[in-house]
Amino acid sequence: MVSTVQEKLKGFVGHRWVVFVCAMWDLSFAGTAYMFGSISPVIKSTMGFNQQQVVLLSVAKDLGDCVGLLSGKLSEVWPTWRVMLVGVIQNLVGYGLVWLVVTHSLPSLPLWTLCISIFVGQNGATYYNTVALVSSVQSFPESRGPVVGILKGFIGLSGAIWTQIIAMINFPDQASIIFIIAVGPAMVSFTLMFIIRPVQSHKYSRASDESGFMFIYSVCLLLAAYLLGVLLVENMFDLEQSTITLFAVILIILLLLPIIVPIILVFFSKPKSPDEETLLEPPMPTTKSMHDDDCDETSVSPEHVEDENPPQPEVLPLSQGPRDKFQFQSKLFQVVEKIKQENGPHIGEDFTLTQALVNVDFWIMFLSLVLSSGSGMAVINNMGQICQSLGDDNVNFYVSVISISNFLGRVGGGYFSEVIIRKFAYPRLVALAVIQLVMSLGLMYYALGLVGQVYVLAISMGSGFGAQWSVGIAATSELFGLKNFGTMYNFLTMANPTGSLILSGFVASTIYDYYAEQQTKHDSTGGTNEFLLCEGNICYSLTCGILSVACLFATALSLIIVHRSKRFYAQFYGKSQNLS
Repeated sequence: MVSTVQEKLKGFVGHRWVVFVCAMWDLSFAGTAYMFGSISPVIKSTMGFNQQQVVLLSVAKDLGDCVGLLSGKLSEVWPTWRVMLVGVIQNLVGYGLVWLVVTHSLPSLPLWTLCISIFVGQNGATYYNTVALVSSVQSFPESRGPVVGILKGFIGLSGAIWTQIIAMINFPDQASIIFIIAVGPAMVSFTLMFIIRPVQSHKYSRASDESGFMFIYSVCLLLAAYLLGVLLVENMFDLEQSTITLFAVILIILLLLPIIVPIILVFFSKPKSPDEETLLEPPMPTTKSMHDDDCDETSVSPEHVEDENPPQPEVLPLSQGPRDKFQFQSKLFQVVEKIKQENGPHIGEDFTLTQALVNVDFWIMFLSLVLSSGSGMAVINNMGQICQSLGDDNVNFYVSVISISNFLGRVGGGYFSEVIIRKFAYPRLVALAVIQLVMSLGLMYYALGLVGQVYVLAISMGSGFGAQWSVGIAATSELFGLKNFGTMYNFLTMANPTGSLILSGFVASTIYDYYAEQQTKHDSTGGTNEFLLCEGNICYSLTCGILSVACLFATALSLIIVHRSKRFYAQFYGKSQNLS
């Protein structure tokens, strides 16, 4: 009896669903980039910075959150716990130094030093993200869409989660929030770093996986609805501290619910024979170019699929054919392998970052994400000024709407893209093209100045911005392989600051300042507009029109990759389609 319990506990800790749930918990507290708006006022007032200097700190935070090539490279050669430990140290040192300076425990430091500190501290999150995503995707190679969508969703929701926990603790000053950002994510990651690792226990998906993911999706919807309700109540009423504490406790209970899935699978499910598991397994796609004999027993991912290569000749043993035929086939086999090595990998095989950087599909995807994510960031970064220009004071409400929509978009994007490839055997990036088209329509709706324009803009851009990353990351693991997935993922995330710098830092700000100057010149009162404030729909209507065109162009780029990769998806998912 004791030995049986010990075996079950050992199996529980090493179960891939436990890895996935722990990755969800880790990322639920790792999205500290969304908390910068809460700590920037105290940094500004304590250090005596102006708004331009605060913007520089924000840029350092964005760069630290997106530049994760080192974490991707380390994940290829180091065990996962060591990679996460680097992130823990960076998180503590970077934000810890900022906290010590703001609380005057250390003398004031120059601006560039604080920029480096925030960059280092926020860059620690890239190690958490990389380990969680790589471990989960490698543990569930047959369910990449749902896995990536759920994990990215919890990253987007972490800001709202921390807000509720901080409200429960009720710190006496805002500087304490910096301490929480320095210590909180580091403590969670340090606790879970020996559990979050790739666990490839099955070659195919189990029958229980579908019900497990449906339960997780239900928890996600419940969590999003709960947080939205709490935000509305807190904005409408002046609540007592005991009520706020109760809200936070319920939130923590909701976050713990996903652990029910591995508990049931390990402790309450009867073990099935291999024959029963085979009968219960959902049908998995097969391709003509997959070589099961050469595959590792624990992997069943599309990187083993050869895209547009001729089938390798079957080598007959000497006892089944003439000797000269055998020699001819052996030489032909060697020639085919040599050609493959010279031409590099094809879609669906394992790419290195160097090989991906000379691949046209990789750059088309990167440019597509630059345009669409840059458009999303331009709206998100300027939501306060958009509301101000329209005389709308509900900025916090719209920011909350964007956060919840972001979460639902990330979760829903992964789910629906999985439906597209499994039921129709069509490229996953079809979902990305649809998402970018919806973003374009939302932007055009605002540009036309129609009724409820801010609501439509917040929902369409929040959900679209979140969904595109779930779909794009899952597609990257399919098109360019899992072997170097961490490096590929972290390179593609640089599309975020690149697009933001171009479309938000240049296009949106330039147009806004132009119209603000024009309004100042035509001010009949003769007053001065010291801070260049623009009023009216015109402030961002032209910008949204330009961003709408950018998203349309991004849609076209995604459809190009859809056309170029449809043969691969049709092969891998076993659909007989006319690919001519």
